[in-house]
Amino acid sequence: MIRVLLVDDQRLVRAGLRMLCESAADMEVVGEAENGQQAIRLAEQVAPDVILMDLRMPLVDGTTATARIRAARPAVRVVVLTTFDDDDHLFPALAAGACGFLVKDAAPEELLAAIRTAVAGETPFSPVVLRRLVDRAVLSTQKGPAPLPASLTAREREVLALVGAGLSNREIGDRLHMGVTTVKTHVTSLLAKTGAPNRIRLALLAVGSDPR
Repeated sequence: MIRVLLVDDQRLVRAGLRMLCESAADMEVVGEAENGQQAIRLAEQVAPDVILMDLRMPLVDGTTATARIRAARPAVRVVVLTTFDDDDHLFPALAAGACGFLVKDAAPEELLAAIRTAVAGETPFSPVVLRRLVDRAVLSTQKGPAPLPASLTAREREVLALVGAGLSNREIGDRLHMGVTTVKTHVTSLLAKTGAPNRIRLALLAVGSDPR
C-alpha cells in the first residue's frame, strides 16, 4: 500500500485529492497539511511514501518544506502539484529534492500514475514541464548535440529515447515488448555508461544527444 501525504492550503483541493487517491486500491492517504510547516511535522509522524506538495502556501512554502523533509527523510518521494509551472517555481523545487512536477490540470489517471511512478523510484513530469527542462538545458549549455557513448547497444539507445520522451519503465516495457525488470536493467546500464546521476539527467541527455 502506498502511503500518501497531501499538502495544499486549499481544503477543497485536498478533499478532491483524497477522494482520488482513496479510489485507488493500492493507495491510502495518511495525512493532510495546509502549509509547509504542518507538512514537515506530519512527514515525521506518519512516514509517507509519497508527498503531493503544493508550492505557494502560508508560513512555510512548498519548496522550503521539500528541502527540509528530504534532508530528514531522504527516502520520501515528493511530487510537486501546482498551478504554477514557470521556471521560478520548477527549478527551485527540483533543487530542493522534488522527484516530479505536475500541474493541477493533470488528468486524474495521470496523477495516480505519477504517484506510482514516484514510489517506484522514477521521475513523473507533465509533458510540458519535461519540455521546459529540456529547453532550459539546451539554452544553458549553448552547445551542439552531445555524442552518446559508443558502447551503448541498439536496445539501450531505444530505451534512452523513450526515457527522453518521458515514459515510465512500464510504458517503455509495453512499447518495446519487454518486462519492467529488463527495462530497469537497461536504465541502470545507461546511467553507468553515460555518467548521468539520475533519470532526469538521462532524459535531458536523450533529447539533446547526437544519436550516432
